[in-house]
Amino acid sequence: MDDAVKLYLDEDTMSRDLVRALRSRSVDLLTTSEAGQVHMPDPHHLDYATSLGRAVMTYNTRDFARLHAEYLAAGKYHAGIIVSDQLQVGVVLRRLMRLLNVRSAIEMRDCLEYLSDWR
Repeated sequence: MDDAVKLYLDEDTMSRDLVRALRSRSVDLLTTSEAGQVHMPDPHHLDYATSLGRAVMTYNTRDFARLHAEYLAAGKYHAGIIVSDQLQVGVVLRRLMRLLNVRSAIEMRDCLEYLSDWR
């Protein structure tokens, strides 16, 4: 896919195993640690990821679902939010790859995707 989704993994999702598995599948990703953004508030992460054209991947469903609604209500846009329950890395990886193989970066814009929908 020419317009592949680029990911920004927040502090909760940047496990070494998940990062390694995604990179071995040529997924373009950046972690909060690599970006020097550790311990920043959630709105900052969403703004930062959006400025880079990256969709946020997080286990923090409640806060990012709220941020998604607030952004849309304020007429702001984001590059996408992907939320998941904390599951085994293999489960998260399979679901995330299903999503990334179907959605383009343009299709992810302003979308909130639940990985539980990608079983």
